[in-house]
Amino acid sequence: MKRTVVFPLAMVGLISIGLFGCHTRYIPNTSVEATDFNRSVIAFCERYRHAVEEMNMGLVLALASPQYFDNNGTPLGDDDIDKTGLEDFLHGQFSHVKAIRYEFKYRDVYKENMKVCVDYTYTISFQFELDGDLKWSNKTADNRLELEAVDGGFLILSGM
Repeated sequence: MKRTVVFPLAMVGLISIGLFGCHTRYIPNTSVEATDFNRSVIAFCERYRHAVEEMNMGLVLALASPQYFDNNGTPLGDDDIDKTGLEDFLHGQFSHVKAIRYEFKYRDVYKENMKVCVDYTYTISFQFELDGDLKWSNKTADNRLELEAVDGGFLILSGM
């Protein structure tokens, strides 16, 4: 004898809520929860990323906080960069590079103390001239941008 199982309508509704109602939405192509704040952070970071690809040193510097400081993840101070050092560094890098492709895979956006932190993996490919030949170099690494919120937007405190 064949049995038929009938679920009450209320049970079907609870199962549906359990399967679909608590679903976290992410910003496309990221692992970052889709909130208005996170979208604004990612949009700012994309502005920075595009400025690097376009080798727009003026815009990259405009996106840096006056308090910009990066210790480059080392304990020694010989590679630390402040905003003035950042300008010198960018000028040196952009003068040797012919083309840049800079890609970000955003992993997380969160607040830490008074900063907004953006964890991402980047892949950078750049073309340069060496002995009259054009060469490409690639690098993939994890990084963190630290941002400060200012006037409804952001500036980069470290991580360029």
